[in-house]
Amino acid sequence: MPNNHQLLALTGVSCAGCVSRIEKALQALPGVEEVTVNLAERTAQVAGEVSGPTLVSAVESAGYGASLIAVEAYLIAVPGMSCAGCVRKIEQALGNVTGVQRVLTNLGEREVTVTGSVGVAPLLASLSAIGYPGEVIDSEELARKQRQEQEQQQYRHLLRHMVIALGLGIPLMVWGMVTGEMGVNNTTQQWGWGIVGALTFLVLWFSGGHFFRGAWKALKHRTATMDSLVALGTGAAWFYSMLVVLFPELLPAAARHVYFEASAMIIGMINLGQALEIRARGKTSAAIQRLLGLQVKTARVVRDSGEVDIPVEQIQAGDIIRVRPGEAIAVDGLVTEGSSRVDESMLTGEPVPVMKASGDTVSAGTMNGNGALLFRAERVGRDTALARIIAMVRHAQSTKMPVARLADRIASVFVPVVMVIALFAAMVWYFVGPAPAVAHALVVAVTVLLIACPCALGLATPMSVMVAVGKAAEYGMLVRSGEALQKASRLTTVVLDKTGTITEGRPKVTMVVPHASFTESQVLALAAGLEQASEHPLAEAIVMAAREKGLPVAPCGQFEAVTGSGVKGVLDNRSVLLGNTRLMQGHGVDISALSDTSADLAAKAQTLMYLAVDNQLAGIVSVADPIREDSAAAIQRLHALGIKVMMLTGDNHVTAEAVARQVGIDAFYAEVLPEDKVTHIRRLQEQGEVTAMTGDGINDAPALARADVGLAIGAGTDVAIEAADITLMRSSLHSVADAVELSRATLKNIKQNLFGAFIYNTLGIPVAAGVLYPLTGLLLSPVVAGTAMAFSSVTVVSNANRLRFFKPGTK
Repeated sequence: MPNNHQLLALTGVSCAGCVSRIEKALQALPGVEEVTVNLAERTAQVAGEVSGPTLVSAVESAGYGASLIAVEAYLIAVPGMSCAGCVRKIEQALGNVTGVQRVLTNLGEREVTVTGSVGVAPLLASLSAIGYPGEVIDSEELARKQRQEQEQQQYRHLLRHMVIALGLGIPLMVWGMVTGEMGVNNTTQQWGWGIVGALTFLVLWFSGGHFFRGAWKALKHRTATMDSLVALGTGAAWFYSMLVVLFPELLPAAARHVYFEASAMIIGMINLGQALEIRARGKTSAAIQRLLGLQVKTARVVRDSGEVDIPVEQIQAGDIIRVRPGEAIAVDGLVTEGSSRVDESMLTGEPVPVMKASGDTVSAGTMNGNGALLFRAERVGRDTALARIIAMVRHAQSTKMPVARLADRIASVFVPVVMVIALFAAMVWYFVGPAPAVAHALVVAVTVLLIACPCALGLATPMSVMVAVGKAAEYGMLVRSGEALQKASRLTTVVLDKTGTITEGRPKVTMVVPHASFTESQVLALAAGLEQASEHPLAEAIVMAAREKGLPVAPCGQFEAVTGSGVKGVLDNRSVLLGNTRLMQGHGVDISALSDTSADLAAKAQTLMYLAVDNQLAGIVSVADPIREDSAAAIQRLHALGIKVMMLTGDNHVTAEAVARQVGIDAFYAEVLPEDKVTHIRRLQEQGEVTAMTGDGINDAPALARADVGLAIGAGTDVAIEAADITLMRSSLHSVADAVELSRATLKNIKQNLFGAFIYNTLGIPVAAGVLYPLTGLLLSPVVAGTAMAFSSVTVVSNANRLRFFKPGTK
């Protein structure tokens, strides 16, 4: 699930060839997602769920030395982060700290995750140095409550300042509209507007002080932000107006116009816009808040002295925990006593409670029904499924989509460029424009500064990703990154594994066909003796069938799994083979005597395994894995979305054809080895197809990693889940269609946001500069510009929130 990063110090590394060998050795390990070897620093950074000693051993096996370097991960709250420009500065500052490996920013939550071999003090110092002080988050629950309280306080604060500013600005604007007297032409007007100027100064100080403080902080650090634009615009309007009041004789009569109402109105409207943005932001983080709300505070642990309620943080693996009816389950574990139905909808999206009894697993955050359970804690703290889901959602919300890179680059230089445009426009109006040139130049400069909105550009993508990732989690889809969402929206071909993906993955022995002198019981007992050492679902079915019939299962020696073919070993001093046609042919076993029987069984979508003893055919074990009842409907949904569906399976051709025909597969390949799945994916990509691979087993992991989008069925192995871009907690192909629909809705929403932000700025700035004046004879009011800027960010966030109402097309 979430990336774990480990850093290795390397010895004996001297050239690019060494780097290549180390990378290959590490990438060959199951669970490794990404490897970066730094030749200059003699280090290797590894992302994935792999233990440190395993990494060290892999490097040493390649002929080099390695040792672990302690790596820490810090979650830091940065309240002052508000736009893409802030994100860029923060990422650069933290990235320059020695020992930092990775920086992920979450603009929506205003948080930064820093990974590396570094202490927290240098990180906080680097943030303070650029004017963005931060605070380390130790408890996510406490941090969430503090953030909500701070946002509520800031919301009320902004509304209060809005009322004060508009309380002065609206009467002044009405006065100007009714009387038209907004100039200074005599001593009485000079005194009157002087008093208004003093009141406006108090409004700027009290209601707009945070803009000026932010602008000053940015100036000290030689940067510019949206606060700089607001402070320059409103400050310039006030200074010009005070110049008119104090020294009217310096200006021509036509230029003695005051703009106190503009300064007050702009401060009021921007405060209102920011208050509404805070409310909208709160809705975007609703999903992560719901997940955090599932975390249990206490649990009842069974001790030798009795039962005691303890904080969930104190639970250790191996503790026996009692869950009473209606209680939430605290940690992941294995049921040891009792039975009950457990509601897992909050994790998987499945609405029907699942029956749990002795031997079944339970997950943290799920809700117990009417029964009582005792279970042994297996995964606690950050290792629980719920904690890993929360971490994965946070990570995905912090990642950037490729579609956002252009917007981020523009937003990072947006403010300085707007300042230059404002200055240039003012100069044009001053030297070329009509009288009063000074007044026109001021109005144009202030309007350009105020209408530009870098925040709309910066928020366009992260807000949509944040809502979409949270919505995906609600429907049991865990998205690893924003990039995975973007790729999923462009899929043209979905490749499916058969067992456990199209089928239920719970096969049963349907027929045993003996041959020669062997009996049905002997064939089944020999097959079970071989398969008892295997973990394959088909093996479990054979062993279970033998035990149900009470057959003796002899121990197996020299067991060997032959990839993509079957198994072999020694039972009672006899060489025994169990597998497909390829295995039999490889050992020279003649299977023609049962060819008609095998054809009939395969036509019924049953998997056949030939049994040979001392290279002589002994019989057939036929196993059927039922097709999921919703697989055909889900594949129809994918077809309706314009996506081709292909199946790759290690099963025989006749069985694969029967399954493909029943569920409506477009194309299939049978008897495919695990390494051949990667070849098929690569071939599709070379043909221009954007591919997704869906699977649940270890043998699917390479193909999951190779595909443009890897989709792991949540009931599958950890290795498959680690290799995937999106984990589907429900074992249903409808989740694949849901993921495609959500990704397309997300990309559409992002494009709407980006289009709106680009169009707003590309049209708004020229209009503010006065390009329509020759046609209309009118200049845009600074008040209108400030209002438009304030509400452009609200519009972007509100549009992103529409994704909260997304519903997949599952019928």
